Amino acid sequence: MNRINVLDNFLDPFGALFTPEVAQRVATFQVDAATQARIDALADKCTEGQLTTAEGEEYDTYLMAIDFITVLQAKARTVLDHRVAS
Repeated sequence: MNRINVLDNFLDPFGALFTPEVAQRVATFQVDAATQARIDALADKCTEGQLTTAEGEEYDTYLMAIDFITVLQAKARTVLDHRVAS
């Protein structure tokens, strides 16, 4: 089972906890510009094979966080979609 599937299963109960307002905020969450710039810089270095061990760990942490947030955002959008359909 890949990381996204594990997170999806693990976080499934959280979907029921989202109020419409919280779901909206989670669904539209974006990282700040400085964090995005750092992720982009690390991604470029990774593509070039130039990451140090510490940078690789940092980049992997960002990727795990992105996966976590992506799953939460999908659950939030499901809450919002069900609200619109009702």
